[in-house]
Amino acid sequence: MASTGILLLSLNLLFGLLAIAFIFRIVLTWYPQADLRRFPFVLVALPTEPLLIPVRKVIPPLGGVDISPVIWVGICTLLRELLLGQQGLLTMALH
Repeated sequence: MASTGILLLSLNLLFGLLAIAFIFRIVLTWYPQADLRRFPFVLVALPTEPLLIPVRKVIPPLGGVDISPVIWVGICTLLRELLLGQQGLLTMALH
């Protein structure tokens, strides 16, 4: 039973951290002069860029505005709620 609690906590933390990282990416789009290959920006760019690339291929930047981080914030929060929320699939299955 303790291992299922750790699993739920880990997934909850993962989705939360990803959502925060994508929110930072949204803020970084306001500063195009920021070099994403330099510290501290690389800490946000490295884990998020592999997820943003496929979304950019499907939905290119609109009017020079990259909306792919906004889409990923929505995906992360939706998955977090569907799987781990009070009535989430994993929460209900493991309790």
